[in-house]
Amino acid sequence: MIKFKIAIIYGLISGAIVIGTMMIGLLSSGGQGFFASEYFGYLMMLIALSMIFVGIKRYRDLELGGVIKFLPALGFGLAIATIAAMVYVCVWEIYLFNTDYVFIEEYTSTMVEAKKAEGLSGAALDQLVVEMEDMKANYAKPYIRLPMTFLEIFPVGLIISLLSAGLLRNPKLLPAKN
Repeated sequence: MIKFKIAIIYGLISGAIVIGTMMIGLLSSGGQGFFASEYFGYLMMLIALSMIFVGIKRYRDLELGGVIKFLPALGFGLAIATIAAMVYVCVWEIYLFNTDYVFIEEYTSTMVEAKKAEGLSGAALDQLVVEMEDMKANYAKPYIRLPMTFLEIFPVGLIISLLSAGLLRNPKLLPAKN
C-alpha cells in the first residue's frame, strides 16, 4: 500500500509541476515565444519527471532497505509516469474546455503561417493546409486527442524510468542515510 501512495504522491507532484509551468508559460507569453514552445514544454517535462528518480529512490531506501532490482524499479517509475501523464491530460482537457478549444486553431494557423514565411507556396502549401485541416478534425475527437496528449509526456517518463531503474538498482548510488 505504501508503494502506491508513494507513486501517487510523486506522480501528482510531477504532473502538477509540468502542467503548472507549461500553463504559466503559455498564458504569460500569449502563446508566442520560448515559454510557449515545444522546447520549453519538453524541458519542463524533463525537470518535472525527474520526480520519477526521486520517487524510486525514496521507495528503494525507505521501503526496501536500500536495494531494488531493475524491473521493480522500472515498473514503479512507469507508475509515476502514468499518473503524471494522466494529470497532464486531465488539466490540458480542462484548459481546452475553458478556452473553447481554440488551441488547435491557433496552432495549425501558426504552422501554416510559419511555412509561408519560409517560402512554401503552391501545391506544397495546399498540401500543408489539407494536413492541418485533417489535424484539426482529428483533434476534435476525444478518442484521438486524449491518447495524443498522453503520448506527448509518457515517452519522456519512460526514458526517465529506464534511466532511473538502471541507476538506482545499484545500492551504492546515493545510498540511504541512516
